[in-house]
Amino acid sequence: MARIDYSDPSKASDRTREILDKNRHANIFRMMAHSPSYFEQYCRLGGAIRHKGELDPIVRELAITRTGILCEAPYEIVAHKRIGKNVGVTDEQNEALVNWQAASCFDETQRAALAFTDEIVKLNKPTDATFKAIASKLTPAALVELQLSVGFYIMTSKFLETFEIDLQPVTEVVG
Repeated sequence: MARIDYSDPSKASDRTREILDKNRHANIFRMMAHSPSYFEQYCRLGGAIRHKGELDPIVRELAITRTGILCEAPYEIVAHKRIGKNVGVTDEQNEALVNWQAASCFDETQRAALAFTDEIVKLNKPTDATFKAIASKLTPAALVELQLSVGFYIMTSKFLETFEIDLQPVTEVVG
């Protein structure tokens, strides 16, 4: 059960209700809507991460789901396994993310991105070797997008866990 009540959409501004409607009134957004200006900007950046960059969406979703795993955020894991599946992440890859190092279902770029993700989350920044490995596989733009994706979903995972956001059936909140 969430640590504070979710916001009441009937008391929200038209713009906040519009964003909530667009996002299927998912619990994370209902909680975030307590701060309408932050909520709107959060959704703008989240939309850019998911829809506007050049980073391969499979690499992005593998990194985001791995971030949720490392941050111990079940809501994030469930949502992004579903989103990942929608962009081409295989069931085998989703299942292997807990122990990706031992799996053979990831290509070199995906492995480099997962190592990069692990080190950002666990060490706060990647080692030189890990940075060089992923930088050799991605354009500068895609590399920036990967780092911002991981950072954004660290924040999101911590938000979910701080407020103990209730899980919902993923089919209700993720298209």
